[in-house]
Amino acid sequence: MNRRLEGTVALVTGASSGIGHATALELAREGASVALVGRREERLTDLAAEITGAGGKALVVPADITTAQAAAEAVERTVESLGRLDTLVNNAGLMLLGPAPSADLNDWQRMIDINLMGLMYTAHAAVPHLVKAAAEEPRQVADIVNIGSLAGRNAYAMSAVYSATKFGVGAFSEALRQELARQHVRVSVIEPGSVDTELRTHNPDVIQQHIVAALGDIERLQSQDIADTVGYVVTRPRHVAVAELLVRPTEQA
Repeated sequence: MNRRLEGTVALVTGASSGIGHATALELAREGASVALVGRREERLTDLAAEITGAGGKALVVPADITTAQAAAEAVERTVESLGRLDTLVNNAGLMLLGPAPSADLNDWQRMIDINLMGLMYTAHAAVPHLVKAAAEEPRQVADIVNIGSLAGRNAYAMSAVYSATKFGVGAFSEALRQELARQHVRVSVIEPGSVDTELRTHNPDVIQQHIVAALGDIERLQSQDIADTVGYVVTRPRHVAVAELLVRPTEQA
């Protein structure tokens, strides 16, 4: 197998489950050493064991990146332990749905803190290291991949603030892409449609039932589908940047 990320280091947030878990495994299979960032240390430790058991290298970094200090410390620990940083995958996120007029404002703040501010804090801390990696071997290019959402293109009832955060991810990604392009740090946003992860389980039963009813019996995306997409984006040749990629289930309207 051609391990196209051999000699590089990746940091994946929200690595304890779902898309983050699958993406960390995918990047490790491509040869990257992977820093696993998340709040559930036991799950991160199990994932690290899976990666090292397959001959890869992984670093467990328990962190809550909703503060700028914690995000910066996670990045610094990655660089200190693994030597560099070539790829950042901003995957950590929260989806709390429901009618806006009766919403718990704490839920709004939690989504803004992780979906938007946590992503931006981590990117801000990572950029100097990514610029340095892009000027060096083995690839002379670096990547920020931000996991957005179909809800970052289309706003839906019951998801006002979730959509607002994901629209923000898209805007931030495009502006940052323009700023870093000449330094060969590529900034991409991947926008999944419905993915079969635990994301929806953070909602009350009535909201989960609403989600299921809205989707019907379609075959939903799996975490590996998005991990494959991340792998595609970050293994393009140096002169190719995939700025935005929408991935839907075939049957999703």
